[in-house]
Amino acid sequence: MSSKLKVAAVQMNCVPGNKTENLKKAKGLIEEAVGQGAKLIVLPELFNTGYRVEEYDMDLAETIPGPTTDWMGELCRENGIYAVGCVLENGNTAGLVYDTAVVVGPGGLVGTYRKIHLWDAENTRFTKGEDFPVFNLGFARVGVQICYEVGFPEGTRILALNGADIVVFPSAFGKARLYAWDVATRSRALENGLYVIASNRTGTEKGETTFGGMSRIVNPQGLVLAEATREDEMIVSEVDLNLVARQRRTIPYLRDFNKSVILKGLSSC
Repeated sequence: MSSKLKVAAVQMNCVPGNKTENLKKAKGLIEEAVGQGAKLIVLPELFNTGYRVEEYDMDLAETIPGPTTDWMGELCRENGIYAVGCVLENGNTAGLVYDTAVVVGPGGLVGTYRKIHLWDAENTRFTKGEDFPVFNLGFARVGVQICYEVGFPEGTRILALNGADIVVFPSAFGKARLYAWDVATRSRALENGLYVIASNRTGTEKGETTFGGMSRIVNPQGLVLAEATREDEMIVSEVDLNLVARQRRTIPYLRDFNKSVILKGLSSC
């Protein structure tokens, strides 16, 4: 199997609460990426509902599998691709909602990741996840972090140590903090020797929350291979997974990471 493949990040504005319109727009951008040969496509956080829908979280939340994952599965089957995006998930316990990333392929739902580190008011909206799964797609091992979690290096490090070649970040990251996004997306790639695919929102919701865009694909050396500059856009880049192993030998952060000392330090906090 070739070590090279094309990956994509979708950058888009959303209509709050309007799944029909949001899925229609996402479909068009996904099809553009497919037309350029993308095999793995990442969508923004809560791309199907919009982000500032806190009054309607319970109404808009879905089971997984559910309508949106079925929709993603159909697109993946038709095009032979894998897609990642975040949705509001109804938990098994009534009244609990998660901000959940879904990984979907030609065979349907591959798995899920529930956001662990919640941003500000998200702590009153969502229940925290607990696990850091890595999904083996055959051509790559993919880990997921969501938006704000780009600033928590521990999550990406755990995924890297558990075998991830690529970590994706479906996001609704604010424009006011793009300086953090710029540094963190490159840092997570460099310090773990892996590819980062960061898909972000654009637009403004409720007249006060403006999203920053700057969706990007970053290589294991921390170099930005592609970056979005428009409101509704997709970016595609070829990645070479052989570079993951080479970079981890060039700067051996993972080899030299002293887990026992770090765990001892954390236990004393």
